[in-house]
Amino acid sequence: MLFRLIRGVLLHQRSKMLLIAVTIALGASLATGMLNVVMGVEEKVNKELKNYGANITVKPKDASLLSDIYDVGDGGELNTAYLREDELGKLKTIFWAFNIVDFTPFLSAEAVLTDGTQAEVTGTWFNHHLSLPTGEELDAGVQSMRSWWEITDGRWLDEADENAGNEIMVGTALATEKRWTVGETIELTTSQGSMKGEIVGIYDAGGDEDDQIFATLDAVQALTDREGKVASIEVSALTTPDNDLARRAARNPAALTSRDYETWYCTAYVSAICYQIQEAITGSVASAVRQVAESEGMILDKTKLLMILITALSLIGSALGISNLVTASVMERAQEIGLLKAIGAKDHSITGVVMTEILITALIGLAAGTALGFGFAQLIGRSVFGSAIDMNPAVIPIVAALIALVTIAGSLPAIRMVLRLKPAEVLHGGH
Repeated sequence: MLFRLIRGVLLHQRSKMLLIAVTIALGASLATGMLNVVMGVEEKVNKELKNYGANITVKPKDASLLSDIYDVGDGGELNTAYLREDELGKLKTIFWAFNIVDFTPFLSAEAVLTDGTQAEVTGTWFNHHLSLPTGEELDAGVQSMRSWWEITDGRWLDEADENAGNEIMVGTALATEKRWTVGETIELTTSQGSMKGEIVGIYDAGGDEDDQIFATLDAVQALTDREGKVASIEVSALTTPDNDLARRAARNPAALTSRDYETWYCTAYVSAICYQIQEAITGSVASAVRQVAESEGMILDKTKLLMILITALSLIGSALGISNLVTASVMERAQEIGLLKAIGAKDHSITGVVMTEILITALIGLAAGTALGFGFAQLIGRSVFGSAIDMNPAVIPIVAALIALVTIAGSLPAIRMVLRLKPAEVLHGGH
């Protein structure tokens, strides 16, 4: 009997049931897509933000202390402490090694030009190839760390070129002031030595770097007699937004309980990564570029909140649509329901039949919507982040529970109508 009643409704009111299934499918697809993106967006957003520079700087302990006291930069005369270039590969041996996506060292000095004026020359990696003890191959350097630099003339300096040690890149402001052009050779002199560098590229960085000269790290080390030394390292790392634990650990890791310390150390907080870098690099102090780190957390949190709000609004819209459609279906079947009540059917039995019909329809809509949602997530991933979104199996039960709640909530007005319906009024044509 129950089966025949349900089959009859699904067949005779198939247009309304189809609309209910479509409404649920749309809500389920949007919820599935958004939740998949929310669960996979952290790494995607972090990778996008890494295109805008480093979020960690590493300096020697003594140089960091002097900088804080005397406000001198990396090239200041008081700076006599350096990091070892041969330890840079250790950055990829820390616990969160795979979260270190890029890094590059810097060594700066004031050089005298042929006209007697001074200019800051900075040695760094451009596209430096590393073969790590772990077997990993890595290309790191300023070319990827400064991806927003615009090469206005010439090209990037290529460390693979045999003549790379005799090549330089010049900022637009300095090149304009000195009227230098690509192909011109410039002589740079310090108290420790001199070098001639051919300009291979002129760049627009939009900052202080536009007044500087960039050369290979080896060339500046030789120019300043600081072989194997670097003044600072910039690191780009994928991090987890800070919470109260991360902030307490950043102030004093030793004050944490053993359990909190383990949680903090094994989570990709920027403070935890800084701490591990200090463990790996001798005599170093690693600190977060606070503006970048905080901006990453804020952008990530707001992105997630936006997607959750979209999901919530879509489910509310689905509930309203289901409410209207189910209520209309019950109104059309008022005489049938009145007759069932008149011959002795109980309210809970009739309510069970109505809810069974709706839940069967909801299951069909949920199955279709989940499949569409996974495709929707891929569309967002490809169009926004340029890569696929990993499918998270945990999304399926979450969406199923949400759709069940939405379906039940949307059906409540119709159920109330069923409970209030009086057989005498309905069967005699009244409402």
